[in-house]
Amino acid sequence: MSRPAPRRCAIYTRKSSDEGLDQAFNSLDAQRDAGEAYITSQAAEGWKAIATRYDDGGFSGGTMERPGLQRLLADVEAGLVDVVVVYKIDRLTRSLADFARIVERFDARGVSFVSVTQAFNTTSSMGRLTLNVLLSFAQFEREVTGERIRDKIAASKARGMWMGGLPPLGYDLPEPGSRKLQVNADEAATVRMIFARYLAIGSVHRLASTLTDEGVVSKAHTARSGRVLGGTPLGRGALFHLLRNRIYLGQIVHKDAVHDGEHDAIVDQGLFEHVQQRLAGSATKRSPDSPRRVDKAMLAGRLFDAQGEPMSPAHSRGRSGRLYRYYVSASLQRGASRGSCLQRVAAPALEQVVTTTLERLLGQPASSDLLRAVHLKAAAIDLVLPRPAARSIAARVSDDETVTLEDDACIVTIPLCLPLRGGRRSIDAGARMQTCPDAILIGALRKAHAMLERDPRGQPIMTTAPASPYERRLLRLAFLAPDIQQAILAGRQPRSLNLEQLIHRGVPLAWSAQRAMLGFSRSANVPVMANWQPDPRD
Repeated sequence: MSRPAPRRCAIYTRKSSDEGLDQAFNSLDAQRDAGEAYITSQAAEGWKAIATRYDDGGFSGGTMERPGLQRLLADVEAGLVDVVVVYKIDRLTRSLADFARIVERFDARGVSFVSVTQAFNTTSSMGRLTLNVLLSFAQFEREVTGERIRDKIAASKARGMWMGGLPPLGYDLPEPGSRKLQVNADEAATVRMIFARYLAIGSVHRLASTLTDEGVVSKAHTARSGRVLGGTPLGRGALFHLLRNRIYLGQIVHKDAVHDGEHDAIVDQGLFEHVQQRLAGSATKRSPDSPRRVDKAMLAGRLFDAQGEPMSPAHSRGRSGRLYRYYVSASLQRGASRGSCLQRVAAPALEQVVTTTLERLLGQPASSDLLRAVHLKAAAIDLVLPRPAARSIAARVSDDETVTLEDDACIVTIPLCLPLRGGRRSIDAGARMQTCPDAILIGALRKAHAMLERDPRGQPIMTTAPASPYERRLLRLAFLAPDIQQAILAGRQPRSLNLEQLIHRGVPLAWSAQRAMLGFSRSANVPVMANWQPDPRD
């Protein structure tokens, strides 16, 4: 009689809480002993327990993010396990959806699943029905337990009890057997100082900078692992939370309800309300008809500055209510300015550059789904795309653009220009730029010609003297070289050329000197721009 083929058995154990795991013999050990005993009873079938332990102590059965379970599934995929043994089904999972995914992976590898205390056979339809019924009760039990815990927390907070977590600055953890926060005298003085200092300064942004300079830090905590958390400078978000935290009034907040707490207040009611009024007065005012939110920026979460810091969308409103959108570096939002690095950029201009460039490179309407990241540099931008995109863009990349291939990405480097225009930053990037008429410059050119009339030979003559020094300077535009004027009307002037430059610089009368000074070629209506090519549609 031939002996059965050996079957490698993995024992999985789990306990929802970490209570009692430090004991010499805990719940995980008891589950493993039961599993080993069951495997021994099946020795005649070739069952043998493998030495690897798959233990999850202190992990809920409602999630699959458990280290022991992930190791088990990895070994199953690697073909190292033939049978998975658990003490009860709910030790593996309490979620029907998760169980379906786990069993699907077991079936794909021919792995059997056994519960020591619950007899069933997963190879039959009745066995699967029984298993699903048992899991339904396990999930029901988990949900009922969660509801009971939430109700208990709500009732306890209604009585003013502290229900756990890290205590805020100004308080220490309750004494053993108590739910009352203990006042930390030194930290309480710091909290009162922060409230008073905010009223004196009037700005959370400047308050954060001042407290950082004075060495004021957040509350430090030591985790069970020995790692020290906190003890860092207070940022704007932390200060907003601190200044609005009603726990300093001796209150406990649960969702939208506020209850009197058992702990002592450390901030006076009048001081707290005064701070709330100041915070509300500093909030951005919106008209009733203005939208409550700004459309999501297409580069949100994908844009980084030259230092690698993420740039987040921000916005402001002018006096007329007009919305201005930006991307701002994280350090600048915290008040740290780096003069050598661009930390704020106009969102519409940059988004248009990225969109038009993607459309040109991909030969189809741009889709931000293909864009992994955008890195903003001093004189270029890097578009990070999936590596397969390199095939479609190879024939559309211009001479001044470069493509770099990495393991799983394709990086396209595009020249970028950020000239200053009237104190604001405009953006020009990429080759084959389309025409960009400057409405202000064109309007000034037309006004200059309106100040002149033509004699019978077609030469310009003055009709009336300019009424102001500004009009005298504006009049010079009518005497620009014809090819320069044509380029301005067509929007082909250098991107750095604007009305302010023409008004304040002395424009020479010689056309050749005008072309040389303003960046135009000698013989064409095309500006001298290394990264510009005429639009074939013109």
